[in-house]
Amino acid sequence: MDELIDAALITHLAGALRQAGVRPAALEASRVGEEKLRRRVDIVRDALLVDLPPTYDGTASAVRAAFADETFTGWMLWPVSEAVVDRALESGSARSFDDALDVLALLTTRLSGEFAIRSMLDAGFERTLAVAAGWTSSVDLHVRRLASEGTRSHLPWARGVPELVRRPGVTRPIVDALYTDESEYVRRSVANHVNDLARDDPDLAADIVAGWLDHPDENTPRVARHALRTLVKKGHPRALELMGFEGADFRVDGPSVTEHEVPVGAEVRFTARIINTGTVPARTAIDYVMHFRKARGVLRPKVFKIMSRSIAPGEAVVVDTSYSFRARTTRTFHLGEHAIELQVNGRTYGRDTFRLVDPEESS
Repeated sequence: MDELIDAALITHLAGALRQAGVRPAALEASRVGEEKLRRRVDIVRDALLVDLPPTYDGTASAVRAAFADETFTGWMLWPVSEAVVDRALESGSARSFDDALDVLALLTTRLSGEFAIRSMLDAGFERTLAVAAGWTSSVDLHVRRLASEGTRSHLPWARGVPELVRRPGVTRPIVDALYTDESEYVRRSVANHVNDLARDDPDLAADIVAGWLDHPDENTPRVARHALRTLVKKGHPRALELMGFEGADFRVDGPSVTEHEVPVGAEVRFTARIINTGTVPARTAIDYVMHFRKARGVLRPKVFKIMSRSIAPGEAVVVDTSYSFRARTTRTFHLGEHAIELQVNGRTYGRDTFRLVDPEESS
């Protein structure tokens, strides 16, 4: 992902700005090397702030002129949007603030302004939120998505907006206006938005989805499932009920790990058997909890989905699955004891342990 902003992109952006009457000397002199994506964006934004006109009006005019070129598109617009916002906030003008939001709505039709709008929310929360609420009725699906995505409380790669965390219900009108949007792109953003809310106020997230299910369209069940995915994994009672997972009369044999020493790079396999001991069919969410060993030796749980299915009275379901300890950028593995539990409808059952070991020691 870091390579999304590279030397070729900088050259392309410089050419687009030159066509718009901007001399991109600082931009052409800027260099990106081993930096992460966020830092690369900042380097290009800072160069743009040197090259673009010093006033907000001049910057906005130059960006709008560049937008006339259809090749002025894609990831180059992330640092451009950041530069526009910086100029607007620097000006201290309400007119410039509002116009910058209009520019973001324009740019987002070619690349989302979800990152740049975070600074606008931080500087003028109510004003920005009111504009975002208006975007929910835009004819452009990208602008509608910006209303939802840009106001997520835990948007990946983006700066935090503390007010969104402190007041999780404030964005409810936005997601309520968009959960039946004709675009799956928009609906998925809405579901992710509510999944973020579940971190801050689980009961509110469940209440929002309950409202959707009271007034659904054909896509609402899928949107609801995606919105409540984290709460279902955590066993939130109302989320489980809303998703139709019910029944607590189970006997679980296992989980049982097949190999109790697992080399890094290999996989741990385990089995379990779930029996519905009740008298009615039970719709179940079957997950497993991996307790990963951290650097200081403590174990931290992470829930992984196995399946969702109905289990008839007396029926037994056999689970046979694995987790791979192959190298990945999203998780660092630490040698030593780990543990696995099974989770059915939010309740954990059984526990088995294994040791993650150095491949050379196991050979």
